[in-house]
Amino acid sequence: MYKLARSSAAASALRSAKPLAAPSIRFPGIAQQQRRHLSIHEYRSADLLRQYGVGVPKGSNAASAAEAEKIAKEIGTDDMVIKAQVLAGGRGKGSFDNGLKGGVRVIYSPTEAKMFADQMIGHKLITKQTGAAGRLCNSVYICERKFARREFYLAILMDRASQGPVIVSSSQGGMDIEGVAKENPDAIKTTYININTGVTDEIARDIATSLGFSEQCIEDAKDTIQKLYKIFLEKDATQIEINPLSETSDHQVLCMDAKFGFDDNADYRQKEIFTWRDTTQEDPEEVRAAESGLNFIKLDGDIGCLVNGAGLAMATMDIIKLNGGQPANFLDVGGGATPAAIKEAFELITSDPKVTAIFVNIFGGIVRCDAIAHGLINTVKALNLKVPIIARLQGTNMESAHQLINDSGMKIFSIDDLQSAAEKSVQLSKVVKMAREIDVGVEFSLGI
Repeated sequence: MYKLARSSAAASALRSAKPLAAPSIRFPGIAQQQRRHLSIHEYRSADLLRQYGVGVPKGSNAASAAEAEKIAKEIGTDDMVIKAQVLAGGRGKGSFDNGLKGGVRVIYSPTEAKMFADQMIGHKLITKQTGAAGRLCNSVYICERKFARREFYLAILMDRASQGPVIVSSSQGGMDIEGVAKENPDAIKTTYININTGVTDEIARDIATSLGFSEQCIEDAKDTIQKLYKIFLEKDATQIEINPLSETSDHQVLCMDAKFGFDDNADYRQKEIFTWRDTTQEDPEEVRAAESGLNFIKLDGDIGCLVNGAGLAMATMDIIKLNGGQPANFLDVGGGATPAAIKEAFELITSDPKVTAIFVNIFGGIVRCDAIAHGLINTVKALNLKVPIIARLQGTNMESAHQLINDSGMKIFSIDDLQSAAEKSVQLSKVVKMAREIDVGVEFSLGI
């Protein structure tokens, strides 16, 4: 089974959590149908929290070193933090491509704000989540440094098992929650929420008390938890993660760091939030695919997959694996599978230099197989593709499509049987890899 969505720390914590209250209502099918993609930068999350009256440290975002210096002066304290705005975890332990260590730094003056901003902005931050490629830092968030008396963890998310909202909390905040989940799962608790009644005063107060807030902060913590749940509902969030949720030395309840995720299906309702999307933080090929109406996710293998329908795509990847191959991508061109979509799909697949074969598995229902075959042949000619293509076209006019491909003279193998097509894809992929290793032409190695 392929895991196409990136897992979060909150989800990891939920898997290890200890329930406080059993869910009282179910909503079959809803949670599974949601897509979870949009994440926003920390400074955007802080602005959203402020809109709802949730306590956060004073701060603002800067897109240049000069702006960082100006903001630091406006904050009016010599104790601040500068944070690289990169959508990845582990920023504090990361390093930049210019050698600077740490994407989160304590600073003590506007001059330092300017200096570190200059070294962060325009450079790539490499963390355990970004891989070696890193992610570009376009701005920095500068905020006052508040001293926490106690630090807690709190997240609100949709739970697939209960098909409803759940609040995950832990008294061990301010650290890697995944490590807490692994080493001390009893320290993480869950509270399932009945979406019809929401987070009542009693529920919020119980969570605040179990976390360990001091008595004088319980009511403020209760209000904060209820406000966070209000954001979760009103903004169609799929995840709100606060780490740490702190009680400061002067007994304020503050969200020191926040991570938000939103349901893509709600973009028509949450227009402002979706204008905050930062595509520079996403895989450029996945962004390009989305703009063309394609569902594309790059994987680590070498056999490209071009399929119409998510279910058929999953089955195609599975049968490639069963035959000893490794899929290079998940690519669903949708129900249309038009020649234009096929051309765009091929450009995406072949942009990956690891691809050594392409398996096209299309069911021609709305679009006829012969039209797909024409599009396939024209694309191979236009792009001058050198890798072998295995085409399994089933449905309307499949016989005509088979004949068109066989008469084309192109490096396209038309095979009707799914197992045989998968076997051929793996076999040809291995041949091409061997040919590349010994620097022999692909045409020669395939006997074409």
